[in-house]
Amino acid sequence: MSAETYQSSVVAGPGGVMTEEVGVITGEVTVRTVVAGGRVTVRVQYLDADEWYEVEGSPLGPPADPGPRLHQEIVQAVRRGMPEGLTTFHPPA
Repeated sequence: MSAETYQSSVVAGPGGVMTEEVGVITGEVTVRTVVAGGRVTVRVQYLDADEWYEVEGSPLGPPADPGPRLHQEIVQAVRRGMPEGLTTFHPPA
């Protein structure tokens, strides 16, 4: 089974995005959502940087809709700010 990858650039909202490796990152970021094997991994990087950071709470379990709609929901959450990472994120049903 191959992985599906979605990627978008966005400005992180108030509080930035909490990551596992470096804590909160803020400003312009690229969000990458990878769906593979029933799991959803979410990573972010500063725009045009080399390093990727896993968002706190990633990977998510199997979502009802693991495609581009889920990625857009995650991007919208980043725009609103995710200072707690994915711990309060609820995928669309």
